[in-house]
Amino acid sequence: MRRRPGLSARLKLTLSYAGFLAVAGALLLAVVWGFLLRYVPDNSQGLLGISPNRYLLGRTFFPAAAVAMAFLLVFGLVGGWLLAGRMLAPLTRITAAARMAGNGSLSHRIRMEAREDEFRELADTFDTMLEQLESHVAEQQRFAANASHELRTPLAISQTLLDVARKDPTRDPGELIARLQAVNTRAIDLTEALLLLSRSDRGNFSRESVDLSLVAEEAAETLLPLAEQRGITLDVTGAATRTSGSAELLPRMVTNLVQNAIVHNLPAGGTVTVHTEAQGCASVLRVENTGHPLPPELVPTLTEPFRRGTERVRTDEHAGVGLGLAIVHSIVRAHDGTLDLVPRPAGGLLVTVRLPGTP
Repeated sequence: MRRRPGLSARLKLTLSYAGFLAVAGALLLAVVWGFLLRYVPDNSQGLLGISPNRYLLGRTFFPAAAVAMAFLLVFGLVGGWLLAGRMLAPLTRITAAARMAGNGSLSHRIRMEAREDEFRELADTFDTMLEQLESHVAEQQRFAANASHELRTPLAISQTLLDVARKDPTRDPGELIARLQAVNTRAIDLTEALLLLSRSDRGNFSRESVDLSLVAEEAAETLLPLAEQRGITLDVTGAATRTSGSAELLPRMVTNLVQNAIVHNLPAGGTVTVHTEAQGCASVLRVENTGHPLPPELVPTLTEPFRRGTERVRTDEHAGVGLGLAIVHSIVRAHDGTLDLVPRPAGGLLVTVRLPGTP
């Protein structure tokens, strides 16, 4: 939006300094002149016939006062210009950094080395904002590239299957349809996961009271056949734990955590424990499972989209799309909560979700 050109901040500060100095000088001269006239008689002989009267004193004082006022005005303009330039120098650096960021360069930092003041605080805040923006843009670019790759894979498989069927008319159509259905189902699951992730990132949902203990029981009941199929013992404990949030996103969060704990477990004889409790003003959900030991450097990457370590990738029908914990993390963040992932010494993972509680 273009605006009409006006006075610069430096010029405004200069005029303000000079005007303040001129007004202060004028008041000082007025006070001096008022007290001086108070003791000088207004007659032709002056005081005792030897002191000057008001007329002579006025002719002597006013030219000197005018010279002093002119000096104060010039001194105020020059000094104010230099002082304003020195004071606004940090703002010039911040403006240059903002202009570079507006042109797409987010790697530049101000790194102001001045003493702690308002400009230093503004520069540090701006540097922090640039770091967050750069990290967010890089994450979005990586997410877009990974999502494109994941979506392209089922499409490429479908194209290959169709090409094979066209070149070999004698191929069993039932097998082709089954494989195309499996590939299409995976593409649909991935698209729905991406939409859910985008919705939770925006945070535009209605909030209502949700009991995490009931949500955990419903998720466990839904996933119990999967746990029994894999020989996993599923246990849900805890009391009523209420929080305020989305009645659609929170069940998806708990379901993803429980399903992730079942799928990434021991081949047989594993356990999954889901516990809910209220701790002060927080509602806590814990999902703990057995499994193979996890490298500590792998755990922080589990909540990133499509960032699955080789130890966590499944090759069966529950391979997933690599967005389970990413969706959980996004939902927790949208509900102003925290998500902690801690590898168990004996193997497996302990996931702790803390959300704001409600009475």
